Amino acid sequence: MFALTLLLFLVTLTSYAQSSLTRISSSERSDGKGYVVRLSMSSKADSFKVYQPTQDLIQLAVYNGDIDTTGIEYPEPKDFYDEISLHKIPQGLGVDVYLNKDIAVAADAYPDKNSSDLLLGLTYASEKEIEKITKDVEPVIWSKFLLSDSAIVANNSNPSPTVSDDSVLDDTYYKAKNKLKFDVVVIDAGHGGKDPGSIGYHGTEEKDVALAVALKLGHYINKYLPNVKVVYTRKDDKFVPLKERGSIANRAEGDLFVSIHCNSYKKKRARGTEVYFLGLHRSQAAFNVMKKENSVIKLEEGNDKKTELTENQLLIYELANSGYMASSEKLAGMVSHQFRDRAKRISRGVKQAGFIVLYHASMPAILTELGFITNPSEQRFLTSDYGQSIMASAIFRAVRNYKEQFEKSQHFTTTN
Repeated sequence: MFALTLLLFLVTLTSYAQSSLTRISSSERSDGKGYVVRLSMSSKADSFKVYQPTQDLIQLAVYNGDIDTTGIEYPEPKDFYDEISLHKIPQGLGVDVYLNKDIAVAADAYPDKNSSDLLLGLTYASEKEIEKITKDVEPVIWSKFLLSDSAIVANNSNPSPTVSDDSVLDDTYYKAKNKLKFDVVVIDAGHGGKDPGSIGYHGTEEKDVALAVALKLGHYINKYLPNVKVVYTRKDDKFVPLKERGSIANRAEGDLFVSIHCNSYKKKRARGTEVYFLGLHRSQAAFNVMKKENSVIKLEEGNDKKTELTENQLLIYELANSGYMASSEKLAGMVSHQFRDRAKRISRGVKQAGFIVLYHASMPAILTELGFITNPSEQRFLTSDYGQSIMASAIFRAVRNYKEQFEKSQHFTTTN
C-alpha cells in the first residue's frame, strides 16, 4: 500500500513539475528599436541559448525538461517575421524564427522579471553588425534530434549539432534475424532536365529542390541503414519519362518507391505538406495536384499520351495490388506524421490520386509534396540546406520505422 501511495505521489509530482509553453506572442519594443517575441511558460527555463546563423533565421534552444506544447497558440505572420516553428528536443524545445528578408536585427534572450516567460529580444542592427554576428555560425540542425531518441544537448563546445554522428542511431535496425529482407529503396526526384516542374517564388524550380532532398535522403539511408541499397531514378539534372521511373524501380526489385515533389498555387499563402498513395482521387484539390504532376508526360516522345489514369485502370490496380496499396497508405501515414509532429511542418494530410509515376512501380509507393514553393516562407525553407535536411531526415525516419515494422511482421509470419 505504501509503495502504491508513493508511486501516485511521484506521478502527481511529475505532472505538476512539467513545464508547458502555452502561447507565443510578439510586439514592437516600446523604445522603437526592434521587436520582442514572448514565450509564455508555466515555469522558468533552466537554461537557454540563442543562435543566429543567417540574417533571416533566429534559433533558440530552451531547456526545461519535457516542455508540453499541447494546445499552444501559434502566432500569425507579422511585419518582421514569416513563421515561427517549434521542435521537440531532449530536455527542451528548439524554436526557429524566420525573419522577413528586409529585417536586420541582433537577437538576445532573457527571462521576464515579472513572470516565468522567456523573451527573445530583436534589436535593429547594421549589415556590418549582422555579418559579424553570423560569421562562422552554423544553423542548428534539429534533425539530429529527429534521427535519434537519445539525449543530445547543444553546448558551447559544439553549438551546431549536425546529422553526421553515427552514434545517434542504435543498431537494432541492422540485426534483423530470420526475417525476409527489406534491402532496396528507390528514390525518385520529381521532374528534371527539360521539365522544371513548378516554378516558385523568385523563380525557384521544383526539380532542383526535389533532387537536393532526394540526395540527402539517400545519404541518410546509406549512412544509417547500410544494409539497404539506394537506387535513384536520377542523380542529376536529366529528364526521365514517368513510365521509366517505375521501370527503374521494378528492375531494381525495390521494396519501397518514394517520389519527391514540391507544390505550387496561385495564392502565395497556400502552405503545407501532402503525402499521396495511388488510388481514385477524393477531392478536387487532389485531382489538381495529380493533373499537374501527370502533365510531365506531354514532354515525352509521342506527346499524345493521356495525362489521367482511367477509373477502370485504377480499379484493376487496386484489385491486383491490394497489399501494396495497404502498405503504401501505411507508409504515407508515417511520412505525414514525421512532417507534422517531428519536422513541425503544417500538414495537409494523406491523400489518394492517380499518379502515373506510382502506377508503374510494382511495390509500395508514395509521392510527397514537401510544401509550396510559391509561398515565400516555404520557398526559403525548402531551398535552404537546413530545410532540405529537415525534410529528408523526416522521410528517412518514416522509412526506417516502416522497415522495422515490415521485418517484425515477416519474422512473425515465418516463425508461426
